[in-house]
Amino acid sequence: MPGAGSRVRTEFAVIGAGICGLAAAWALRKRGHEVLVLDQGEAGHSLGGSHGSCRIFRLGYEKPAYVTLAARARDSWTELEESCGERLLAPTPQLTFGPQVAEVRAAMAAAGTPAELITPAAAAERFPGVKVSGQVMLETGSAVISADRSLTALGRLAGQPALRVGAEQGKVTRLAIRGTGVRVSTGAGEIDAERVIVCAGPWTARLVADVGISVPGWTSLEQVAYLARANSHQPSAVTPIMVHYGGEFPYGLPVPGSDHYKIGIHFGGPPVDPDQQDHAADPGLAGRIELAARQFLPAFDPRPVKVERCIYDNSPDTDFIIDRVGPVVLGCGTSGHGFKFGPLIGEWLAFLAANGRGTGGGRAADAAPPPWFALSRF
Repeated sequence: MPGAGSRVRTEFAVIGAGICGLAAAWALRKRGHEVLVLDQGEAGHSLGGSHGSCRIFRLGYEKPAYVTLAARARDSWTELEESCGERLLAPTPQLTFGPQVAEVRAAMAAAGTPAELITPAAAAERFPGVKVSGQVMLETGSAVISADRSLTALGRLAGQPALRVGAEQGKVTRLAIRGTGVRVSTGAGEIDAERVIVCAGPWTARLVADVGISVPGWTSLEQVAYLARANSHQPSAVTPIMVHYGGEFPYGLPVPGSDHYKIGIHFGGPPVDPDQQDHAADPGLAGRIELAARQFLPAFDPRPVKVERCIYDNSPDTDFIIDRVGPVVLGCGTSGHGFKFGPLIGEWLAFLAANGRGTGGGRAADAAPPPWFALSRF
């Protein structure tokens, strides 16, 4: 990190040490490039969108293209696990139900990934901790991602930890085009980079506005609850991931290494200024989550043992924004469903930043991002 008033040079600067930024840094490092990672806090800090213990990996989407991309992302996760020597994804069955379940099943079939329909009674017999209704799809390719350990592994593979010297000194304050590169200003000095990858979540739009790039979107502050089993003396049964697809969108997943269960409502939180986050529990959201817990999780106490807030960086259409404008590469708009794609997004960002040079690493390394993620669609 530069000292106050100093200036350093680097080949690539990555702004944001969440899942996408660290994955991009690793993708560049394994190809022999020089990378500097910048963040206003430690990797996984509570103000960003990548913090917390776990996330869902699933193939089930209502769009066949996303099903195909999720399958490719699974290969990228396998490469990450092999590189770091740790198991980061724990295979876990998933029950998908709700008004769009038929649409999700059709999309999976169209992508060549069929899934089985089972009755609610069969689901209750196999998974007594969960109660669902209507059409139920059993997905066997799902997993629980150890999110915090994934960030640690990526930071280690990227060759350096995310930089933290306090909000006043370490926070990126301005970007400016200098010749064919970018000057990154922080409270601790300036950095000149050939390319900058901006994965700063809801702060991305403000940063790139300095260099004339307009990124649409909005920020919401979501809430999740961690539940304990209602009867701690009862032997723990296998508890699946659950996704109520469509309408009110509750989801849940078992927490790795514990008997707790994480539950939330996708796109349930209010709009917020990312610089004005209040992480106190929202009573309205708490009530909606408790109602979902009482309805779908009979084996768990609906009163949470812990509540957590998490920021969503939303694009207008909820598809990702992955593009390059001059020397600036954008990785944002993940809209609450980007973590499962993190290592694959990192490959795409590295591809764009390096002009496709040195792309000999993983299975997705020689591919550009899908054109429908381009900023020009807005």
